[in-house]
Amino acid sequence: MLRLNKVKKQYEGFELNCTLEVQEGCITGLIGKNGAGKSTTFKAILGLISMDGGSIEIFGKPISDIGIQDKEDIGVVLSDAGFSGYLTIYDLIPMLRSMYRNFQEEEFIRECERFRLPMNKKIKEFSTGMKRKLQVVAALTHEAKLLILDEPTAGLDVVARDVLLDMLRAYMEHEGRAILISSHISSDLEGLCDDIYMINDGKIVLYEETDVLLDSYGILKMTTEQYDKLEKEHILRCRREEFGYSCLTDQRQFYQENYPEIAVEKGTIDELIMMMIRGEK
Repeated sequence: MLRLNKVKKQYEGFELNCTLEVQEGCITGLIGKNGAGKSTTFKAILGLISMDGGSIEIFGKPISDIGIQDKEDIGVVLSDAGFSGYLTIYDLIPMLRSMYRNFQEEEFIRECERFRLPMNKKIKEFSTGMKRKLQVVAALTHEAKLLILDEPTAGLDVVARDVLLDMLRAYMEHEGRAILISSHISSDLEGLCDDIYMINDGKIVLYEETDVLLDSYGILKMTTEQYDKLEKEHILRCRREEFGYSCLTDQRQFYQENYPEIAVEKGTIDELIMMMIRGEK
């Protein structure tokens, strides 16, 4: 559905060099700290910025060959963009109807009402969370094949996040669809994504299926003496701590079986991010 191969973008003090793939039928997560390159990657995919190198394919076509109908098959939520603040939702409906041949007007209105979005109020008066809900509803109601969602849950309360994630799961029940999503809320991705890419300083530093990430990766905590005796073949990152060392491994069971004296924790995605970014090889 989507493939980036060595996509490069140079800014002063930052360089993106990104390779990733989103397969049909999959929800793929892109995680990383602020400024890691997530939004730059999304903008490159959508043609909002020019590339300095590499290639992007969508629906099996080079991005330069993507036509109007192909663009209608993409649903988009960007963290730093949205609809004109001077419009109301009622103003927006005829615009969406003209933009998308498969716009589902009744479903759009129904979902806006479910999220309690005021139909006659100017969008500039909406809260951040309300604006994000509107963006997501618009992205989901024109039968898009590919969703590009940059921080879609930002600004939402727990209940609204849960509803939104259920909407994404329902969207994926249809064949021939895929999602690329970024989020700062790791629990959203743990329960939603099939696979995850981690980006740091513009580069992909980790790719793994979510089940493998949660089942096989772990954090080891040990004294300096234990660290000195440790087999380090399966250690990805290490970090010096007051008590000794924390180490990230992709073979948690190996260390549980062979080093029972060492504390081995499952680790959350947030902890894995911290170890990949702040730990040393």
